Amino acid sequence: MTDQSPIKTAADPSALRAELANSTVRPHDLAANLGIPEGALVAARVGHGAVRIDATPDRLIPLVEPLGEVMALTRNPSCVIEKVGVYRDYHPGNHAAMTLDKEIDLRIFPSRWVHAFAVEVPGEAGPRRSVQVFDATGDAVHKIHLRAASNLAAWETLKQALAVEDQSDSAAFTPRAAVEPAKSAPEKIDILRREWTRMTDTHQFNTLVRKMKMNRLGAYRIAGAPFTRPLAPQALSLLLEQLAGDGMGSMIFVGNMGCIEIHSGPIHTLKPTGPWLNVMDPRFNLHLRADYVAEVWAVEKPTQRGPAISVEAFDARGSLILQVFGLRADRAGDPEAWAARVAALPELAA
Repeated sequence: MTDQSPIKTAADPSALRAELANSTVRPHDLAANLGIPEGALVAARVGHGAVRIDATPDRLIPLVEPLGEVMALTRNPSCVIEKVGVYRDYHPGNHAAMTLDKEIDLRIFPSRWVHAFAVEVPGEAGPRRSVQVFDATGDAVHKIHLRAASNLAAWETLKQALAVEDQSDSAAFTPRAAVEPAKSAPEKIDILRREWTRMTDTHQFNTLVRKMKMNRLGAYRIAGAPFTRPLAPQALSLLLEQLAGDGMGSMIFVGNMGCIEIHSGPIHTLKPTGPWLNVMDPRFNLHLRADYVAEVWAVEKPTQRGPAISVEAFDARGSLILQVFGLRADRAGDPEAWAARVAALPELAA
């Protein structure tokens, strides 16, 4: 790493390219070391292996499907999820879009898809190709990595169809907003509990708490039984170990403000490495910083199909890390076994 200040380095694409050429760490980690957004590193590659493309999901995702088999990656500061599959069954939307394939299952929030690049970098086995999308702050929203079987003709079509006029190798990013801490309104607890019982879909929850000037974690902290139960921080690791041990299926949601990626099915291989918990299955990887887990909650929400029971983890700032739900009965799940498993997880000590 050079001795340049982060401000000077961020403003000098040639210096960033030198950093990339000499670095042995992943670009995400290099950007953190330099104190710059990861998007600045990728922008510096424009004209040197990268092309700026239109980030609009309604234009981008339909051109990703013809690539065939790829790896979809979504991350937040505590967790990374990677799924192999094809981007099928895309549903457009101005506020929220989605892909509903069994393997590539995404919830997309288009307003956060601001900067996008088609990237090619040299690798030992040949060029590594990816689509990388960033928000206005330069934080990664979603990445799509081509694999050996991906369609390279479709890759060229994507680059040509989505290339934008501005092909500069630097970009302006807005400051990252602070994470909103837990926000409660204890004086509204009776209203919260009453309206909670009236929910018919889990998606109604965010609207409910916003109307009451709270947020997810703040509502969990005051709702109490039978709606929420505080678990010991190690309960999440224990749950993943149990799922890997017996193959019970689940739905694991990992996301950020711009994209949520979902795994539905069993876990087979769990490998702890230092502070990391790693799921290393052939078409599904998960990398979780277990030491970043500060709060874990068991949550029950009513739906038309019966109660939706989840285990949800937050970091010390109050940011959601991931959610784990049981599979529905119509998706080969066993809701009673899932409820029993969550009920048996250790509670937070008083």
